[in-house]
Amino acid sequence: MAQTKRKRKHRGTQAGVVERPAPSSSRSRTPASKADTRRQAAERRAARLDTPPTWAGSLRRAGVMALIFAALAAFLLGRGIVGGLILGAFMLLLYVPMSYYTDTLIYRRRQRSKARGAR
Repeated sequence: MAQTKRKRKHRGTQAGVVERPAPSSSRSRTPASKADTRRQAAERRAARLDTPPTWAGSLRRAGVMALIFAALAAFLLGRGIVGGLILGAFMLLLYVPMSYYTDTLIYRRRQRSKARGAR
């Protein structure tokens, strides 16, 4: 009877390393394209750091941290779900302005540093 499945050959070395040829769809990266990719990444990072902080961004970041704090308070400190949520809401009220003003401080310091370096 004819065999229905193709047999697989063992392609590994004694150390267990399997050397595979690169797929035909992948492109080889030249050093120029790597440098171009790094430059684009640096430009994106600079653009992100040069945007002024917003209350919405601070609220988002504070919301995540408050949820983590509420979960830790509820389960590790034994406060219960309601107690953890109350502490989380209190921490949200603290985290939002603290996050915004910290971001503002860092943003202003970066802008001053850029202005001094540009002269």
